[in-house]
This record gives sequence, structure tokens and C-alpha cells, in this order.
Amino acid sequence: MVKDLTAVRYEKDGRVARVTLDRPASLNAMDLRMHEELGRVWDDFEADDELWLAVLTGAGDRAFSAGQDLKELAARNRSDSAAPSTFGSEGKPGWPRLTERFDLAKPVIARVNGHAFGGGFELALACDVIVAADTATFALPEAKLGLIAGAGGVFRLARQAPHRVALGHLITGRPMTAARAYELGLVNEVVPAEELDACVDGWVADVLRCAPLAVRAIKEAVATAATAPLEQAFRTRYRWEERRMHSADALEGPRAFVEKRPPQWQGR
Repeated sequence: MVKDLTAVRYEKDGRVARVTLDRPASLNAMDLRMHEELGRVWDDFEADDELWLAVLTGAGDRAFSAGQDLKELAARNRSDSAAPSTFGSEGKPGWPRLTERFDLAKPVIARVNGHAFGGGFELALACDVIVAADTATFALPEAKLGLIAGAGGVFRLARQAPHRVALGHLITGRPMTAARAYELGLVNEVVPAEELDACVDGWVADVLRCAPLAVRAIKEAVATAATAPLEQAFRTRYRWEERRMHSADALEGPRAFVEKRPPQWQGR
């Protein structure tokens, strides 16, 4: 159990971890307290063998997250307590943040409601599946503030969207609608706001029908081999694939198919 959470809600719902950025009055802006709490939440999620999947969202219907808490940042700047920052969060509260948990094999679904700006968009881009309400908007406005999307937005947007489109949004801070994000392949599904929960639940159910070790092996292989030559990708040894291929679940799946019954996954 993760204790003393004030900026994040963390609930365990069977195999699913439900993580909610919980500062709705501030559009779920991420202050240092939230980052510290999120770090503990992701540590627990990663370590808990009973959890196979996480859903990340923001409280309320106005914002997934408006990004960094700029009021807190401005106050730190005035007090000279904030060191100049660039890419990454090493040495800061909550490190490694979700945007830098490159070895996290369990899948994370982003449920995006309202604005996903700055660090909020970066968080969503670091998830494996994004489901958005049709009222959602996405932006990386850091350039307008003399900042940079240092939590991976510069890198991930340029990898996940066409080069000129990504660069255009990065150097102008222009927002995009959920429909446009879907057109660009940044979002898996866009639905009316009132259908958002049902749509997310459908994705959760579909993931949980699959063998958890197979899901992790697939995520690991996709991430590891994304920039590798195809021949090298085939020859690479993958940690989670080694576990999957020697697991009871690798035997259970075909057996359940032949016996015409639902598989009973062990996840180990």
C-alpha cells in the first residue's frame, strides 16, 4: 500500500492499477509533490505481481493535466532554489518518472479528458495506448514560455508523428484537437466524453484477455527494436520474451484453445 498520497489517487482494481492525477482545481498541474507521489506509485505498480495493467487519467473533466505547475516553478525561480533544467528528471522528485521508465514492461493506458498540455501531453505520449474524449486537446507550449518539452515531448512527438507536423507543433506551441491527434496516429481511439469510461474499460478487458507475459514481451520487443535493423531485431535476446517462452502460460494458451475454454493465465 502506498501511503500519504495527496496529489495522486492510486486504486487497485483486481489486475488493474488506476492512477489519477488529483489536483483538479489546478487542472491537475504537476508540482513536486505530485511527482514524488507518482514515483512511489509507479514503483509499487511495477513491483506488484498481481497488477498487470495501469490506467492513468486526470481528475475532473477539464484536464488530463495542464503540465508543470508554473506557479510553483516561478516561485522557485524567484527564490533561486531552482537549478537550470534540461532533458530528464534525474535528481528530481519522482525520478525515474513515467516518461523515463524505459524498462517498464507492463502496459499503461492513458484516459485523456480535457487538456493534455506540456508535461501532461508528455505523460500521455509515454503511455502505450491513448483513449481520448472528443473534447480533449493536446499541446506542447513550452517554447512560448522559454522552456523545452524536456520530459520527452521533443523526442516522442517527433517519433510518433510526421517530422514536419511534430516540429511545427513544437516550435509554435499550437494545440491539436483529439480528432487531429487521431489522424496523426497519436491516439488510438476518440469517443464522445460520455463514452470515455466504457471505451477505456473495453481496452482494459481486451488487454487482460491476453497473457500478461506475452503482452510484456511484445511491448519490450517493440520498444527495443524500434530503431534496430530487422536482422538485429531478430537476433536480440529479450528479457521478457525469455520469461514468456519458458512460462506455464505459453503452454496454457494452446491447451485452452484446443479444449475450447478460456485460458487461465498465471503471469509467471
